[in-house]
Amino acid sequence: MEAGIFLYIGAMLLLALLVKVFSRKLKIPEVTGDVLLGVLLGGSVLNLLSADHLTRLGPISTVALGIIAFMIGVELKLDVLKRLGRPIFFIVIFESIGAFALVLLTQILFFPGSVNQALLLGAVAAATAPAATVAVIRQYKAKGPLTSTILAVVGIDDAVALIIYVFASSVVRSSLEGAHLEVIHILLQAGLSVLISIALGALSAMLFVFLVGKRRENDLIGLGLAAFILALVGIAEMLGVSELLSIMVFGALVTNLSPILSKKTEGIVEYFAPVFVAAFFVLGGAHLDVRLIGQIGLIGLAYFLARSVGKITGGTLGAAIGRAPGTIRKYVGFSLLPQVGVALALALSIDKTFNIPKYGTAGHDMAVLIINVLLFTTILTEILGPFMTRTVLRKSGEVEE
Repeated sequence: MEAGIFLYIGAMLLLALLVKVFSRKLKIPEVTGDVLLGVLLGGSVLNLLSADHLTRLGPISTVALGIIAFMIGVELKLDVLKRLGRPIFFIVIFESIGAFALVLLTQILFFPGSVNQALLLGAVAAATAPAATVAVIRQYKAKGPLTSTILAVVGIDDAVALIIYVFASSVVRSSLEGAHLEVIHILLQAGLSVLISIALGALSAMLFVFLVGKRRENDLIGLGLAAFILALVGIAEMLGVSELLSIMVFGALVTNLSPILSKKTEGIVEYFAPVFVAAFFVLGGAHLDVRLIGQIGLIGLAYFLARSVGKITGGTLGAAIGRAPGTIRKYVGFSLLPQVGVALALALSIDKTFNIPKYGTAGHDMAVLIINVLLFTTILTEILGPFMTRTVLRKSGEVEE
């Protein structure tokens, strides 16, 4: 039986390699190709990655979640944030909260009866995927204030999305458990969860820098990094706090406490991350049940439109309030549509958290619907998002033609 699982992993990675080659030739985002490959292999199409296989391969997705969280953290460099100034924070707050609020209100107004579902969809909507945006910027060698702003925003807003998600999931968990919903109690509980997650990541970062900060050997640093990421996943799960937030804080502090370790760890992660990240997106795509598209079509369309309006108007308003240059005010909102990556990571986290016997049918149905809505709309955002990012970068004059 174990041999069969290894064959599945090997075959999946080989297919992911072929998808990567074809994606580059067709000039489409590689993550989109991985998700579509997962959909094809999933239980609703070829059934090569059935529900049983997805359960058994779950640890791969968990490790990938940790790597993705670390990659977000290392993007949060204080010197870059200080150089870009206060407009960044206004843009991040307004586009994140704007997407969360509009999706939440839209879902409650048009699909009443499921506030829990609306809360979680709103929380996931706050995140923007750095992968597709960074790929477009690198492909067209874009440079300039708009490019730098976009890179900073997509890194920071994932941190904001994680915090929103921790609060939202705490409310939903209390609701499903039948606890009396006292706002003050829930806010304190969620705030405590956030603080524990941050403290866990911060202490781990300081210990990691103390142990390997003076080392230069990549193998020792790599072993230490793997040990700390895996340990953080385990400890966070034991404590019932967010492993994503803990690892993101860990990555952010490591990169700011030790510039040398920052470069070393980024290089090490870039070396082995593609294996786990490709598997993560394939396994994520395999969760999509194409038979449910008719059922989630209207919900997915409402989510897509509300999130897009929230991101564009929120980003534009934040840039105006932060007194950003005219080019940034005009274009930044249109570069924030891609959602695959952290949004899918949060969707799988929802599946892992709520699709368990403890929460019964309500938890299962909610988790299945949310992950399918996210996968369905991911295809739209990964086609439209990179195209819009390329367009605004060209219009701003920051692309090398």
